[in-house]
Amino acid sequence: MTRALNFSAGPAALPFEVLQQAREELLDWRGAGASIMELSHRGKAFSGVIEAAEADLRELLAIPGNYKVLFLQGGQTLQFAQVPMNLLAGGSADYLITGTWSQKAYKEAARIGKARLVASTEDGGKFTRLPALADLRFDKEAAYFHLCTNETIHGVEVHEDYEIGLFDALAAAAVPLVADMSSHLLSRPLEVRRYGLISAGAQKNIGPSGLTLVIVREDLLGRAAADTPTLLDYRNQADNGSLLNTPPTFAIYIAGLVFKWLKARGGLGAIAAINREKARRLYAAIDGSGGFYQNTVEPACRSWMNVPFTLPDAELEARFVKESAAAGFIGLKGHKSVGGIRASLYNAVSLEAVDALLQFMDDFRRG
Repeated sequence: MTRALNFSAGPAALPFEVLQQAREELLDWRGAGASIMELSHRGKAFSGVIEAAEADLRELLAIPGNYKVLFLQGGQTLQFAQVPMNLLAGGSADYLITGTWSQKAYKEAARIGKARLVASTEDGGKFTRLPALADLRFDKEAAYFHLCTNETIHGVEVHEDYEIGLFDALAAAAVPLVADMSSHLLSRPLEVRRYGLISAGAQKNIGPSGLTLVIVREDLLGRAAADTPTLLDYRNQADNGSLLNTPPTFAIYIAGLVFKWLKARGGLGAIAAINREKARRLYAAIDGSGGFYQNTVEPACRSWMNVPFTLPDAELEARFVKESAAAGFIGLKGHKSVGGIRASLYNAVSLEAVDALLQFMDDFRRG
C-alpha cells in the first residue's frame, strides 16, 4: 500500500502506528467481540478508554489537579459561542484578533454579550504579525482575555516568550487567559497554569474530527448564563465526566491512542524538537528560494504547524498543486480565503515527508 504524504490543514494526518492499531482492533476491541464504537459509552470497556485518555493527556501536559478535562462535540467553532456563554457572566471580555479564527471568535462573542476588541493586526485582509505587548490596553475588569494561539490560515503563532508576557500582563488583574489552541495543542510543551481555559478541535494533532477538548480551571465553572443550554454548560459536562450524553466514542478512542503514541516518542519535549526542525527546514527553503517562494509572516511569530507561502503568480500555484498531487503529496492547496500554498506540519508529518516536499519544491523552482 502506498500512502500519500499528507500536509492537510485538517482533518490532518494521523500517526501511521495509530491507524494500524485501530485497524487491528476495529472489528474486535481487545476480545470484546465488537468494535469500541459499538460498545456502550457507559459500559466498563469505554469507561477504561476515556479514563486512560484523560490520564495520559494530563501526564503529557502536566495538567494541574484544579483543572477539568472535557471531551466534547461541536468542533472549535462551537467554542466561539460556548466560551462566552459560560464565562461572560454579564460582563465584558477582551479579544485579540490575529487571523481568521480569532476574528470569528470575536464576532460570535459579540452576538452573545459584550466583547471588546483589544487589537487587530489585519492589514488589507492579511495577517502577518502579533501586536507589541506594550501596545495592548487591557480591561482589568474583563471576564477573560481571548486569543487564538495559532492561526492555521495565515500562519501566525504565539510562541512562548509572547505567551509569558501576555500572561504576566493579565496576572496582576487576575483576568483569565482563554485560548483557542486547535492547531498546535500537543505540538510542544505548555504551561497549562497560565490559562483559565484551553479549547481545541481534535483534527490537527489530537485525533479525528468530531472531538473537541476543553481544559478549564475549576473556579471558572458554574458561571454560565441561566439560559445556557444544558449540554453547553461546562459545569454539567464536568460533573458528568463528559458523559452527559453520548460522546464521540471512536474519536476519543483514537485520541487516546495518539496520546500513547506521543508518550512512546518521548513526550512533548521530544515532539517539539522535531516540529521545530521541520519548520526550520521549510522556512529556510522558502527564504532561500530567491523570492520564488514567499512567506510574509514576521519571523518571530511564524507558525511551526501551518506554513503558507505564495509563488510568483496564480498559474504557477495551480501547477504546483497539480504536479505535487501527481508526485504523491496531498493537502498543499492554500485556504480558499487566501489562496496560495500551505503546508501543515502536524506531529504525524515526518521529517522525511518534509524533506521530500523540499526536494519537490526545489525541482519545481528549477523547472
